[in-house]
Amino acid sequence: MQEHFDVLIVGAGLSGIAAGYHLEDKCPGKSYVILEGRDCIGGTWDLFRYPGVRSDSDMFTLGYSFKPWTDAKAIASGPQILKYVRETAAENGIDKKIRFRHRVRRTSWSTHDARWTVEAERTMAEGATETVRFTCSFLFMCSGYYRYEEGYTPEFAGTSDFAGRIVHPQKWPEDLDYAGKRVVVIGSGATAVTMVPEMAKVASHVTMLQRSPTYVVSRPAQDPLANKLRRNLPAGLAYHLIRWRNVLLSMYFFQLSRRKPARVKELILGGVRMALGPDYDVATHFTPRYNPWDQRLCLVPDGDLFKAIRDKRASVVTREIDTFTSKGIRLKDGSELEADIIVTATGLVLQVLGGVEVVVDGRKVDFADTLNYKGMMYSDVPNLAAALGYTNASWTLKCDLTCEYVCRLINYMDRHGYRQCVPHNTDSTITPLPSLDFTSGYVQRSIAKLPKQGSKRPWRLYQNYALDIVSLRLGRVDDGVMQYS
Repeated sequence: MQEHFDVLIVGAGLSGIAAGYHLEDKCPGKSYVILEGRDCIGGTWDLFRYPGVRSDSDMFTLGYSFKPWTDAKAIASGPQILKYVRETAAENGIDKKIRFRHRVRRTSWSTHDARWTVEAERTMAEGATETVRFTCSFLFMCSGYYRYEEGYTPEFAGTSDFAGRIVHPQKWPEDLDYAGKRVVVIGSGATAVTMVPEMAKVASHVTMLQRSPTYVVSRPAQDPLANKLRRNLPAGLAYHLIRWRNVLLSMYFFQLSRRKPARVKELILGGVRMALGPDYDVATHFTPRYNPWDQRLCLVPDGDLFKAIRDKRASVVTREIDTFTSKGIRLKDGSELEADIIVTATGLVLQVLGGVEVVVDGRKVDFADTLNYKGMMYSDVPNLAAALGYTNASWTLKCDLTCEYVCRLINYMDRHGYRQCVPHNTDSTITPLPSLDFTSGYVQRSIAKLPKQGSKRPWRLYQNYALDIVSLRLGRVDDGVMQYS
């Protein structure tokens, strides 16, 4: 027996709970269900259990627009964010709409019936699985942008020779005891700069081994002005004032990075020199070959990474790996890093819509051949949206706007008696472009499989919150590109 819902949401993480809230608020009476492949709410913030896991955005922008962040810390830990997401779900009754252990594998659209048929693999308590089917009028994918099953690990020579443990942060073992141990963390991104100072608190020594440096910026974990405003203003007003201040500051800094990269580079590296002292080799270990915001910047709250380096509990080595050995890692210059534990903080594997197979009227969709409409829908794919965040700002800012727009779209279709909406490009002057202009390895490894963006609106992704407010919150849903029937 197939159950039918007006809207089916895939994923019960940060985005999926936002989608549930907005449907409850703006589309009252619409039936919906959330299918979650895992057995709990939280998505990323439940999956990642590595030491020190935290946000790399402030919680006044990563938090929901409708639920003020009230903790003193603006840069929050993973457990704090997980608690916040679960509280939001419980307070709004969204947790009652979730079907856990339902991993969506395939979804098929029928224009004749104007509905999706969704096939999910349901895992029973004893571990057996069965295929269950749902139908829905609108499919809302909130499954994130990376593969949950496994992260990215390059093929290193000699891994079988290493006598210690090798772990990836995406599958952190609960029994891993690193107290008093020598640890090498391979990587230079957000995960590595988070783990190194946290593990250094109890490890014998932690070495961050990187092939090339990343821009690292220190920021206070607590926001003094925000805490002062919250003491003197109503919670909602203070939250939105702080939120907009942080949005505008981040937009200004990003635009400054684009227009005056040399100046921004000088500012960032000046901060690193102040933190590490005049004798530290900043040129080798913290000066990237690219300009700021060609890749994401790494945030370190209260300069914790720099403090660990100053205290000699952690160090940075910038060289290429030759091979793993029984004792650790031999580098291409012939030197060797001895280790008891090696952590491969080497990145994520990007995938579209959680790896779900999407079929439209019998035709399997290759998303690499589609154009991204307003950062949420795909050319010639009907009644389907995806909640995806910004690359240069907090994830939730774009997700909130996407959820609002989906609700506007559904309500517009109801008012006019439409059953189908599909973005369709009829402009021959539109040039397909890569959807992301980051040079990061995890992006470049997957860019050929990702949807394209177009050279102009509404197919262009501007990665700009202010422009998206105009387009998604205030812009017309009958823009001539979205076709209704």
